[in-house]
Amino acid sequence: MHPILQSNWIKFPESLGEATAEFLLSFPLAEAPVSATLQATALGIYAAQLNGQKVGGEVLAPGWTNFRKRLQYQTYDVTSLLAPGGENTLAIAVGRGWRMQAREQDWVQPALGGKETALIAALELRFADGSTRTYNTDSAWRCREGKTRMSNIYNGETYDAGFVDSYLRPVEVLKKYPKEILIPLEGERIVEVERLPVQKIFTTPEGEVVLDFGQNMTGYVEFKIEGAAGKTGTLRHAEILDAAGNFYTENLRGAAEEIRFICDGNAQTYKPTFSFQGFRYVQPKDWPCEVRPEDFTAIVVHSEMKRTGFFECSEPLVNQLFHNIVWGQKGNFLDVPTDCPQRDERLGWTGDAQVFCRTASYLFDCERFFKKWLADLASEQFANGGVPHVIPRMGWDGDSSTGWADAAVICPWQMYLTFGDKANLHRQFASMRGWVDYMIDRSEDGLWNSEGHFSDWLHLEDLSHDPHELQLKFYLQNAYLAYSTALLIKAGTALGIPVETYQAQLQQTKEAFVRTFIRDGKVLYNTQTTCAIALYFDLAGDAKESIAAQLAGLVRTAGHLTTGFLGTPYLLHALSSNGYTELAYDLLLRREFPSWLYPVTQGATTIWERWDGQRPDGSFQNVGMNSFNHYAYGAIGDWLFGVAAGIQTDESTPGFRHILFAPQPDARLEHLSAAIETRFGRVESGWKRSGGTVIYNFTVPEGCTATAHLGGRAIQLAPGKVSLTIDAD
Repeated sequence: MHPILQSNWIKFPESLGEATAEFLLSFPLAEAPVSATLQATALGIYAAQLNGQKVGGEVLAPGWTNFRKRLQYQTYDVTSLLAPGGENTLAIAVGRGWRMQAREQDWVQPALGGKETALIAALELRFADGSTRTYNTDSAWRCREGKTRMSNIYNGETYDAGFVDSYLRPVEVLKKYPKEILIPLEGERIVEVERLPVQKIFTTPEGEVVLDFGQNMTGYVEFKIEGAAGKTGTLRHAEILDAAGNFYTENLRGAAEEIRFICDGNAQTYKPTFSFQGFRYVQPKDWPCEVRPEDFTAIVVHSEMKRTGFFECSEPLVNQLFHNIVWGQKGNFLDVPTDCPQRDERLGWTGDAQVFCRTASYLFDCERFFKKWLADLASEQFANGGVPHVIPRMGWDGDSSTGWADAAVICPWQMYLTFGDKANLHRQFASMRGWVDYMIDRSEDGLWNSEGHFSDWLHLEDLSHDPHELQLKFYLQNAYLAYSTALLIKAGTALGIPVETYQAQLQQTKEAFVRTFIRDGKVLYNTQTTCAIALYFDLAGDAKESIAAQLAGLVRTAGHLTTGFLGTPYLLHALSSNGYTELAYDLLLRREFPSWLYPVTQGATTIWERWDGQRPDGSFQNVGMNSFNHYAYGAIGDWLFGVAAGIQTDESTPGFRHILFAPQPDARLEHLSAAIETRFGRVESGWKRSGGTVIYNFTVPEGCTATAHLGGRAIQLAPGKVSLTIDAD
């Protein structure tokens, strides 16, 4: 049994508000052990030190899970931090963290109030003679208030360098608080990934000194500061400047995103421990010393995922778009796939995750990241199979929305296609089936009709009249009913699980869909999203060609895309898969609003939540919902990989063991290439124009095979590098 399971939960005996508690244990150590292991976790965020040295490389531990049922604990090798021959001190500070964002009533138990933090830990020493000594959290520990006087995920931290709590109190032992919720670390560690220097320092028209780090990011700032005892310096954070060049924070809503440091008269170097910020710009306010760029460093923080996907082409704006997609994932894959890292939200919205999960799995090795998050999704799933809007659940999201709850099916299936692990797919299968059954149970004659859906979130169609929006919701929920059922069938087939009843249901739904939503070869609800989804979800029946023409006509008439969160991931795929690749590239390469490249022309370094987050005249969209680091529209990344570069998985042989290459060049680009580091090695695909020909270059890892579809031919490729020249026409 793991030592931590023999420990007790302990808490600070008094109310601390938003201040941190520090739990301490001192013990003598006569001889050096051969090994020493610390296991720890907290209801809150914890940071451990042994003899004044930081334990482990993680930050913001233990991360965010469904704390009602699942709480990760970390295991650290601390052998090198011990001091044999003297007294040793283990100190663990605990702040409030994510736990305090959920509804309080979910956490209230007789042993622990909804706003309190708690710690559980065990230090195990093993000696050369085979004996062990274990220090569990119990009544032998003491506690005191920490120097961090306020910590809040949204609002930041206040650190008082001069504060000293000299009163060591006995801890309160919570013998009845459950330990069955404890699980070993399942996701990726949250770590400091890179450090960014200040790119520019300037004074705004309003007279504020601002530091520009050149990249919208997630993390915090490490800074040097010195001031008279009691003097306070504050760092404010922002993603963007307004049209006049002033510091802009209105889109943060209720999140203060401030770091306050109270000086003690000595020079200090400080960085936050219990919060993170989303920002590019920082304003030092009431700074007690000279503001020098070299005294500030931005530290990028996210889950520890290996970068696996790479892309480059001859158009610099598209390269910047790809850069923005990568940084959107960096900024929002912080233990859960958040919608944004800056305002008072930062939640694991299921819809955002499902539209982006394929791109995410190509850019980074995020299999373990999704394994943990999907386990939380399954644990939060309602008894009727419904899925909350955000995972971990917040309490106000009891309804299940089409396109959002479908993350229960789409995400595990995509992780299987990218990484090829049947065990993870099997683990999620009951959850997948639960959501499909939820929809089927509410269907009649093959169709599901209900309300409460988000529709095609933030689309640009003119559907101002409620009946039209309700029709779109009705359409989408039945499209996703069919799509998720089809994916469940594929998953069951791969796992050897009988799915005959779902095959019959799918056929009934498809037939009802065609009868209800398609007339005279066209989709009734005449939008880009409805057409794209009918084509991509294989719901067009015999009208595939005419619906593709309908979609192309809509794009040409508008001159731009009009899709929202649900339609955007499929728009270019629907065009390029049906003979309109040039039109798909028109949308990719468009620079004016609305387009993927419009934010790039405005200086964006991440993906925006809205196509017009900042309008061409410099004004901003609705401050109530206007994030400038919101990865959903970055879903175009999988089209760049899968169509422009043509790297595709084979569903019958997932994980890129057999690779499908089907690149589709465009005359406006001179060259384009992409690479994905798979479980078997590096897969590469690229093309460049040379006179009247296109030269294709492919790399197939050892142990894999591939088929290249070029010029109407299927060419079998063996492992290694191969170059093929095809006439451009």
